[in-house]
Amino acid sequence: MALLSPLQTRPRPDDDLARVEAALRAAAVTGDEFLTEVTSHLIPAGGKRLRPAFVIASALALDPEGAAPPAVTDEMVRGGVAVELVHLGSLYHDDVMDDAETRRGIEAVNHRWGNLKAILAGDFLLAKASELAASLGTDVAALLAATIGRLCEGQVRELQLIYDRSRTEDQYLLAIQGKTAELYATSCRIGGLVSGADSRSLERLTSFGLAYGMAFQIVDDVLDLVATDEELGKPSGNDLREGVYTLPVIRMLADGHPSRETLAALLGEPLDDERRDRARAIVVDSPEIATSVDTAQGYVHDALDALAPLDATPAVVGLRAAASNLLGTLPPIASRAGAAGRS
Repeated sequence: MALLSPLQTRPRPDDDLARVEAALRAAAVTGDEFLTEVTSHLIPAGGKRLRPAFVIASALALDPEGAAPPAVTDEMVRGGVAVELVHLGSLYHDDVMDDAETRRGIEAVNHRWGNLKAILAGDFLLAKASELAASLGTDVAALLAATIGRLCEGQVRELQLIYDRSRTEDQYLLAIQGKTAELYATSCRIGGLVSGADSRSLERLTSFGLAYGMAFQIVDDVLDLVATDEELGKPSGNDLREGVYTLPVIRMLADGHPSRETLAALLGEPLDDERRDRARAIVVDSPEIATSVDTAQGYVHDALDALAPLDATPAVVGLRAAASNLLGTLPPIASRAGAAGRS
């Protein structure tokens, strides 16, 4: 599996994230024992903690690291926990909308305790994220609040087009920018803010995060089609079942493929397992897995270009490696497709 954490160039990256993990668990504790159980449910299930890692790496990006690596400060940790709480809160809400049964290989919060409790727990996590952001200053607080708003906008844009076979590529890209890429951009920008980065470097880091996030979501959408349930930690093909038509599907429906009409006849409504598997097989066998991987690669190039003017500090090298390794998370079927796709 490709290494995606931009902290991999640090001497002890696990120690850095262990501090985030401890602070994350503490942040999910409430004055009510039951609410704490619900808000903490997904934390022990793991997760790559990429967004906190991007906060920390971006905060260290301008430090040349002489004889000893710079310490990860409490401000960096709080910034990392804040963005991870936003991510976790959004997962709680997403699972309600998707009527999900599992998340990260365990029972989803909504499936275990019901939609209302899942929504309220997600709200608590978002509120706690805002509290932590406020402790880092008005710029960080305003940035995170705006990001939560853009996340909601992106999700609404997607929900408006559920089961819509005419969804366009532009509509898809605008939705994933809001629901995924903006939080990566914010993670990098918060890192720059807490470390006092100059305005040009701050914009470079933000642009990197946005491009990385776009690539990340396209790769995630391809994985939903080509990976197994075990690889995903949740049911594969769920986007097709739920009527969320992602880039390979959109392109196949628009490009006049021989199987276009067959696919279109299957879509437009909720799918049972058999129809989902048929639709999924049609898309996986199409050239649009390859073209979507190529689009993700284009965003990876944009991310690397954004960092090009910055000195090659260990943290910047780590950020570049995280972007360069992103397509390595795809299984062989998609990786081969991408190698054969159009440029």
